Amino acid sequence: MKTITAGKNDAGQRLDKFLLKFLNSMPKSLLYKAFRKKRIKVNGKKADATYVLMENDVLELYINDEFFLEKKKVSFAALPLIDIIYEDENILIADKPKGVLMHGTKTDQKTLTSNLLAYLYNKGEYNPRNEQSFSPAFANRIDRNTRGLVVAGKNAASLRELNERIRNGEIKKFYICMLSKEPVQRSGEIETYLKKDRAKNKVYVCDKEDIGAQYAKTRYNVLKTGKDGVLCEVELITGRTHQIRAHMAYIGCPISGDVKYGAQKDGEKTYQELVSYKLLFDFKESKEGELSYLAGRSFTIPQNKL
Repeated sequence: MKTITAGKNDAGQRLDKFLLKFLNSMPKSLLYKAFRKKRIKVNGKKADATYVLMENDVLELYINDEFFLEKKKVSFAALPLIDIIYEDENILIADKPKGVLMHGTKTDQKTLTSNLLAYLYNKGEYNPRNEQSFSPAFANRIDRNTRGLVVAGKNAASLRELNERIRNGEIKKFYICMLSKEPVQRSGEIETYLKKDRAKNKVYVCDKEDIGAQYAKTRYNVLKTGKDGVLCEVELITGRTHQIRAHMAYIGCPISGDVKYGAQKDGEKTYQELVSYKLLFDFKESKEGELSYLAGRSFTIPQNKL
């Protein structure tokens, strides 16, 4: 039997979700069997899988030792400094460079997330050995070859709220892009369905609902037309994979440099001219939360850095 105490960053989540992370080598079926066999208790009483943890709850786990993995030594590789646009005790907004992955793969661990963890670890604000289920993380993501603003939660409550507000459309995301040609209408909305082909890492536009396709809506406004191209502001109403790239190509105006979605190859350029340049915290007035103090604020990459 193991006894653990829920910490601040463990509170607010369902007990089963917490244990699936804490006992990440334990099959889900065995975990729920342990609940049925009354092998999991909270504060000395039989626990239900849907119980929401509170800070300082004491958990008694009558589970085989093999599922309790020893914590590895902390080691963060030397990484470039993260380009921070805004930071407080709860969140951090970073300007992700193009060419950088948000999350790691087996062959590429130098990601923005590892950069974030190293930064907070070196500041003394995060130590994985002190956490049982939480790791700071970004609540939104952008493509590897797209530059722009991403927001991270530095504690569990803030990360949950960021995720919820993004789902509810309360954090609006604006992009600047250079189009290869001018749209027939200089402003408008594009509504379609998008279906992802994972093998090709590409999405395809469907005019109607289809199996596996997701509804997508994009709002755009041409700002300027010049010899260098068509400068356009785009607001994501939904946040689907490659949404802006696929939608602008759909109306016959692919983003400059975006060969995957129909743009002409431009010399050595291997990335699309697309930047997530502004986040607007458009919170509903009636809803309170850890991050209510950010209501109405917007964060933008400075003009001289675009």
